[in-house]
Amino acid sequence: MARYTGPKSKIARKFGEPIFGPDKVLSKKNYPPGQHGNGRKKKTSEYGIQLREKQKAKYTYGVLEKQFRNLFEKAARSRGITGEVLLQFLEARLDNVVYRLGIAPTRAAARQLVSHRHIVVDGKVVNIPSYTLKPGQVIGVREKSKSLEVIDNALAGFNHSKYPWVEWDQSSKAGKFLHLPERADIPENIKEQLIVELYSK
Repeated sequence: MARYTGPKSKIARKFGEPIFGPDKVLSKKNYPPGQHGNGRKKKTSEYGIQLREKQKAKYTYGVLEKQFRNLFEKAARSRGITGEVLLQFLEARLDNVVYRLGIAPTRAAARQLVSHRHIVVDGKVVNIPSYTLKPGQVIGVREKSKSLEVIDNALAGFNHSKYPWVEWDQSSKAGKFLHLPERADIPENIKEQLIVELYSK
């Protein structure tokens, strides 16, 4: 499966929640898309519920199946609760941290900024969105890119105290990845245990 580039509201409606951020369409049409969206709901199987949760996590973080599976296997080999470790790995991706720091309004926009070489890690340009950050690393906007309107617009009015595992320095337009987040601090509505159950079959 290639990366989804279709209407995001359609995906948000499928899951019944704004997984890509505030969504006007979802507030008006809070039912699944398609001609049967408003019809009688049939009971979803246990497998269907688990698969839906995995798809929601993949769409939320913009990760494809192979990458997601690799991250899961890495989480399963790590110490700690597999589901929580998986979410921590997803949160430590460079594109996600650029989004969490408020440099980009969405994860898709963050991925584009990274790919287009606008982001530096510890002073060096990194153009791999899936790059895994380590605690203590500094993520900043490249000197040439500091005047980009899209970055200024994203940073304007952004609440930088929202996420306790990152800190932001406005004067240098750089942020620090302090530590892996605790599960309670990750705001995404993902039931990671269902993903673990799905892959453990």
